[in-house]
Amino acid sequence: MKLFNNETADERGQVGIGTLIIFIALVLVAAVAAGVLINTSGVLQSQAEDTGADARAQVSNHIDVISATGVVDSANGDVNDVELVVKKAAGADPIDLSEATVQYTSDTASATLTQAATANGTAFSVNDTDGSAASDTVLDTGEKLVITVSADDIEGTGIAAGEEVELQLVDQSGASSIYGVNVPDVLTGKDYVSV
Repeated sequence: MKLFNNETADERGQVGIGTLIIFIALVLVAAVAAGVLINTSGVLQSQAEDTGADARAQVSNHIDVISATGVVDSANGDVNDVELVVKKAAGADPIDLSEATVQYTSDTASATLTQAATANGTAFSVNDTDGSAASDTVLDTGEKLVITVSADDIEGTGIAAGEEVELQLVDQSGASSIYGVNVPDVLTGKDYVSV
């Protein structure tokens, strides 16, 4: 007995073309999806690199305080100005002190200071180590600058003997360095003291 196949050659060709169209559609969808994934991974990689650079800067960009001196006012016996000799920490990027802030905190006063030509109740000044005004406020490798904070303008009377003040130096990357100022108990007869 002979079986007859009712499909003609034309009908089988149409089924093949339909399968081909579905295959091409799947390839196009896969290509679009791959493009979106590649684009998204590129954006995420860029954001991760930026975040990593910011985090590295906040960890390594510290200001080192080499020494701190208090200028004593002979009239009232208080420390009027605090002078910090600073340099950038090892491995840090150049630090622009004109973009930095100093947070002054004591038992009786608090102030956020920005850089200006002269130190006052709202600003700190930056000088070269020879005492002249700094022509460049960027700390680079091997450079030292002097940051002057006017405690007299902030406190009204300066820092008394035995008092403590916290200075937090924050650079342009957001990295902070904290220095504790400890005024000696005896200031009589001294013009300058190590704090």
